[in-house]
Amino acid sequence: MTKKRGGDHAILREDLYGTTPEPTYAGALSFMRRKYTRDLTGVDVVVTGIPLDTATTNRPGARLGPRAIRAASSMLAWERPYGMPFDPFEKLAVVDYGDCFFDFGRPDQVPDAIEQHASEIIGQGPALLSLGGDHFVSFPLLKAHAKKHGAPLSLIHFDAHSDTWADEDDRIDHGTMFFHAAKQGLVDPTTSVQIGLRTTNHDTLGFSVLDAPWVHQNGIAAVIDKTRTVVGDRPAYLTFDIDCLDPSCAPGTGTPVCGGLTSHQALEILRGLAGTNVVGMDVVEVAPSYDVGEITALAATSLAMEMLYLYACRPGA
Repeated sequence: MTKKRGGDHAILREDLYGTTPEPTYAGALSFMRRKYTRDLTGVDVVVTGIPLDTATTNRPGARLGPRAIRAASSMLAWERPYGMPFDPFEKLAVVDYGDCFFDFGRPDQVPDAIEQHASEIIGQGPALLSLGGDHFVSFPLLKAHAKKHGAPLSLIHFDAHSDTWADEDDRIDHGTMFFHAAKQGLVDPTTSVQIGLRTTNHDTLGFSVLDAPWVHQNGIAAVIDKTRTVVGDRPAYLTFDIDCLDPSCAPGTGTPVCGGLTSHQALEILRGLAGTNVVGMDVVEVAPSYDVGEITALAATSLAMEMLYLYACRPGA
């Protein structure tokens, strides 16, 4: 555990490992009080924000998601998440890289900017945990990860929506990017799982779909077992659209759909996937303007911590 005290660990932290409490109500905000830096020497995982929401089809606001998640994370940064056998920060050197920069006035250039941003980070060795932003950001992130780890990747996708509706190649839309990812060979639908869906798209493109009713009827253990069977030991990209959660657990999102997973179900499923070969991760679609008491941002922070735990438990770690 880092011994240094005095607050503002986002700036003053010297040791990249460990968890040191500081006042939850004060200080510079980074994700879980990790150090803000772009020096990736000795870093295992980089957290970065992708503040894009111009691909939304309903309510905008997810561009403010990274800021909201960082702020909410200060409430949880004083100890390891309950029930974890170890603190992920004791095993992983994690830093906050800040946000991806792009020119909002040149939307056609944004996908390439996101892909380049991700490639520059993972090309230096660390894994990447991205905070959205709307769900389109997963598409350029997948491109960067497929270039590094080899295509196709498996996809572990939590969402209320399939995001595989057919579309033209040049459109930027948060409901079609996994259609393009499958068609372009970035992901292999036959070794990929979509969890929590509850909107209609008859063409599954070959993805294994564990929709929300299936999750509720069959339970957490069945979801974990099915996901492990489908994905196996293949390199997998993990993406969590916060609207996978029921609006009672996550009202702060652009396209909420009733009947979703509870926070408990989602957290338990993620923890049960420890040991899968996760190579990249994101949490997206937090729109704080519609949130209540920061519960959506808190859920996103908790899910992100479970992702770090998964990465710490990956094969060979």
